[in-house]
Amino acid sequence: MRIAIASDHGGFELKGHLARALGADHAVSDFGPSDRASCDFPDYAVPVAQAVASGAADFGILICRTGLGMSMAANRFQNVRAALCATTEAATLTRQHNGANVLCLGADAVSGDYAVEIAKTFLATPVDNDARHVRRRWKLERAERLSDCSGLMRDDPEVFAAIEAQTKQEDAEINLIASENTSSRACREAAGSVLMNKYAEGYPGKRWYSGCLPVDAAEELARTRACQLFGAEHANVQPHCGSAANMAVYFATIKPGDTIMSMALDQGGHLSHGSPVNFSGKIYNIVPYTVDPKTERLDYDALERQALEVKPKILLTGASAYPRAIDFKRIREICDKVGCIMMVDMAHIAGLVAGGAHESPVPYADFVTTTTHKTLGGPRGGMVLCKEKWAKALDSAVFPGMQGGPLENIIAAKAVVFREWMSEAKKGYAQQVVKNCQVMCKTVQDRGYRIVSGGTDNHLFLVDVKASKGITGKEAAAALDAAGIIVNKNTIPFDTESPFKTSGIRVGTASATTRGMKEPEMIKIGTWIADVLDDIANVEVQARVKREAAALVAHFPVP
Repeated sequence: MRIAIASDHGGFELKGHLARALGADHAVSDFGPSDRASCDFPDYAVPVAQAVASGAADFGILICRTGLGMSMAANRFQNVRAALCATTEAATLTRQHNGANVLCLGADAVSGDYAVEIAKTFLATPVDNDARHVRRRWKLERAERLSDCSGLMRDDPEVFAAIEAQTKQEDAEINLIASENTSSRACREAAGSVLMNKYAEGYPGKRWYSGCLPVDAAEELARTRACQLFGAEHANVQPHCGSAANMAVYFATIKPGDTIMSMALDQGGHLSHGSPVNFSGKIYNIVPYTVDPKTERLDYDALERQALEVKPKILLTGASAYPRAIDFKRIREICDKVGCIMMVDMAHIAGLVAGGAHESPVPYADFVTTTTHKTLGGPRGGMVLCKEKWAKALDSAVFPGMQGGPLENIIAAKAVVFREWMSEAKKGYAQQVVKNCQVMCKTVQDRGYRIVSGGTDNHLFLVDVKASKGITGKEAAAALDAAGIIVNKNTIPFDTESPFKTSGIRVGTASATTRGMKEPEMIKIGTWIADVLDDIANVEVQARVKREAAALVAHFPVP
C-alpha cells in the first residue's frame, strides 16, 4: 500500500517511529517536517490530504499532539475521511463503517508501539459494504450538496437560501424539462473555481493579458477533448451560450441580409435560428421550413426542393423540440446540390451524439454548434465545432468579433464534462436516456394522448394536450407542476394556440436518467402524467401524485 505520512513538531518523533515500522511492508512517503522546529500543522496535513484525495496515496497518517487539528485540516478535502483514533477498536470501526482513509493520531495520547498497532489495524481492516453503511457513507460525502457552498450561510444568507431552495426542489421533484440536466460535482467545482478570477481575452498562447498559463492549459484541455470526443477538426469552447455559438457561425460566414433556411420556431426550431424577435431574425433573411403536416416529420425531398429554390447561404438543421432522428447525410447531399454551408445546432442531442445514441453531424457539417448543459449535462455554455478551413474565421468571429473575456471557469467545467463523456458508462447513459423517453412516451400514448409525430427517437417527446383533452400546454404544465412533475408548455407543429398558451407540452428524460431512473420508473411517471391531465382540476389527484413522486425520487438522489 502507498501511505502518505506527516506531522507537526509535536508529532515528529512518533511520525518517525511509525514510518520505520510500516516501511517494511508498505511504500511510505514522508511529507515532513524534517526536524522538530515549530511549524503549522495545516502545512503538512494539506499535502497528505491531497495525495489521498487524488489517489496518489491509498492511505494517509497525520500526527500532532492531540490529532484534532490534523483531522480538521484533512477533512476539508472531498473524498477524504480523516478519523482520530486512540484505540484499535476505534480504528476497526471507522474503517468498517465510515470507510476512513486518513488515520489521525495524538502523540500525547498513545505510545509509539500502540500507535503502530492502531495503524496496522487501520490499514488491514476492510470497508463493510453492508447497505446501511454504504448509505451512511454516501450521505456523509454528499452532505445534501450544500457543503459545496456552505460558506455562503454566513457570508450571504439570502443567496444561500436561493441555492438551498433550488437544491431541495431538485431533490423533491421530477424534472422533465428537455433542455435541463444535472451536472456532476466535479463539473460544479470547476465552474466555481478560482479560474473565474482571470481575464483572458484571446486564445491559448495568444492572450492580451499576462499570467494566463493556467487558464491556457484548462482551455486547451477543453478544446482538444471536444475534438477527440466528437471527432472534430477544430473546436472553439469560448461561446457563453448556444445562441452565441450560432451567432459566431453567422458572423464567420455570411453578411447581414443574407439568407438562412432553418426550421420554424413553431415546428421545433430555436429563437436563434431566425425568430423575428431574435437578433438572427433581425439581421438575416430567414426562410423557414416546416415538417410534413401529416407525419410531423422532416420531408427531405420537400426540403431539397425548397432549398434549391431559395438558395440559402446557410442551411441550418437542429431543433429544440423535434422528437425524431435527423438524417445528416441527406442534409449534406442537399447542401452540396445547393452549394451552401451546412450548419447543425445539436444543442439538444449533443449527449446522445457523444454517447452514440444518435448519428453524429460532425462528419457531414461545416459547422456544428451546441450548448454544453442539456443532454451533455455540463455547465451552461456554448461551443462550436468546425472543419479546419473555417477555424480562423470562426475564432475571429468569437473574439474579437462578438465576445471579450471568456469565462475560463466555465470552460474548465466544459473540459471536465468532455472527459466524463469519454467513459463507457456515459455511452450506456445515452442509450438509457432514449430508452426511457420511448417507454414514458408509449405509457402516455397508451392512455389516449396524441403524441406529435407518433413517438420519439431521442430524449424528448411532445404531447398534444389540446387535441387529447381540450386543454392548453400552459394549463397542463401548471397542473403537473402542482403534482411535483416539471415539464414546459411548448408549441407543436401548426399550433393554433398562442406561444404563451400552446397546444402541447414538451417532456424530456435526461435529468431523470441522470438520477439513475430506468424503464420501470418511466412507466410510473408516464402514468402519473396521464392521471393528472385526465382530471386536470382535481387537486386531490395532484396531491396524491406529488406524495408518490416524492417517495420515488427519495430512492434516486440527484448527483
